[in-house]
Amino acid sequence: MTHPSASVTYHTVTHPTDPKRDEAPAETADAGAAASEAAAGPSDRKERVLHTRVPAVLERELKRFAENLRVPVSNLVRVILEDAVNAADAAGESVEGRLKRAAQQLGREREKLKKRVLPDHFADVYAFQPVTLAQPATCAKCGRALGRGEHAHLGLTEGPPRTQTDRIFVCETCLTH
Repeated sequence: MTHPSASVTYHTVTHPTDPKRDEAPAETADAGAAASEAAAGPSDRKERVLHTRVPAVLERELKRFAENLRVPVSNLVRVILEDAVNAADAAGESVEGRLKRAAQQLGREREKLKKRVLPDHFADVYAFQPVTLAQPATCAKCGRALGRGEHAHLGLTEGPPRTQTDRIFVCETCLTH
């Protein structure tokens, strides 16, 4: 992590500036870092130093593992972190994709079910009578709440409704569509 301070940064590692030291070497070092970054290309990201605390047991295991692979511990930790981030990204994308597909399938199935259920719901209706509601009701087609005084249409069927919930009300919009 680099903070504005009286220090010089060499390859993202901050070292304190020696007041007796001539500034020319620092400029040369910064110029060398800039030249190597320019040679590497704009797509390469500048590497940063990350300090972290780990339990002694984990440190021993990392060192042992790195020694067996004959690689520096820092390279091993970097590879482990990169793999973990890539795995988390892949898992997140996979889960997100499956959830989107499931939601789309659920929407399609809901529409199919609506098309099968709604015609049966209105099968016994032979006409709609315009009414002004004295009590709140719900549109049988879209499910919208209909308030007192609102204009709606009562579905007329053979015989009296057995219960109040057997009455079929349809809002203005649903009747015309």
